Amino acid sequence: MSASQAKVDVVGMAYLESVPRKLVTVYLPLAVFLVVLLFPFYWMAITSVKPDAELLSREGNPFWVIAPTIHHFHKLLFDTSYPQWLWNTLLVSVVSTFASLACSVFAAYAIERLRFKGARQMGLAIFLAYLVPPSILFIPLANVVFNLGMFDTRLALILTYPTFLIPFCTWLLMGYFRSIPAELEECALIDGASRWQILVKIVLPLAVPGLISAGIFAFTLSWNEFIYALTFVSSSEIKTLPVGVVTELVQGDVYQWGPLMAGALLGSLPVAFIYSFFVEYYVSGLTGSVKE
Repeated sequence: MSASQAKVDVVGMAYLESVPRKLVTVYLPLAVFLVVLLFPFYWMAITSVKPDAELLSREGNPFWVIAPTIHHFHKLLFDTSYPQWLWNTLLVSVVSTFASLACSVFAAYAIERLRFKGARQMGLAIFLAYLVPPSILFIPLANVVFNLGMFDTRLALILTYPTFLIPFCTWLLMGYFRSIPAELEECALIDGASRWQILVKIVLPLAVPGLISAGIFAFTLSWNEFIYALTFVSSSEIKTLPVGVVTELVQGDVYQWGPLMAGALLGSLPVAFIYSFFVEYYVSGLTGSVKE
């Protein structure tokens, strides 16, 4: 690096040392981003603790609560099937996520490492399958589910969710497996290890960030899925959280805004907790952190 280029780099870094410049270029855009990002959660929180009188009143500050109450949470948890919806969503999301990850690991490893004819084209086809809109697939899938006698069961969702989870997870894991040095596997093959041993003892331990990243995506997509859950389930005790909150708490043109916002707030907490707890693995899984 030349002296003039080094001087330019130093000057460029010194640009942010000034407090006014740092305020304009860093803190102000960050503050705007946080306000836009967190405002929906703030609105859900204050609406869920507002009494009905404040919700329907045109007076007062709409961005603040004068007399907070937990009546909406009590009604949601004890007067509706919300706990059962929460359990259904958790069960379907966890089982679908683990099943999709298991299938995606084998598919991604085979495409990236076994090098069979047409592997790249198959990988591209798998990713293109993810781009097919669910609104097109749910009609033929509904016919299949009905003919198999699985309509209005949790099993219908557990078996149909992988249709859009596996393609995405496979594509994501393909990119991460590609970042793992092939020399590690070649050395293991020379030492007499089988492909199964290589996958279990070498590849998967190194691919933990990628697995966590794919798992978070799969869990989030399953948790928030609406079309399949609305089509394949009709009984109130089988509904998932997104469908149950919308269909049971909206009666005609009457919107129970307090319980609706309380349900949306409680339903978003598990996903937010998972993202915050695994954020480091999530970022490294997206960037590929395995070094040569």
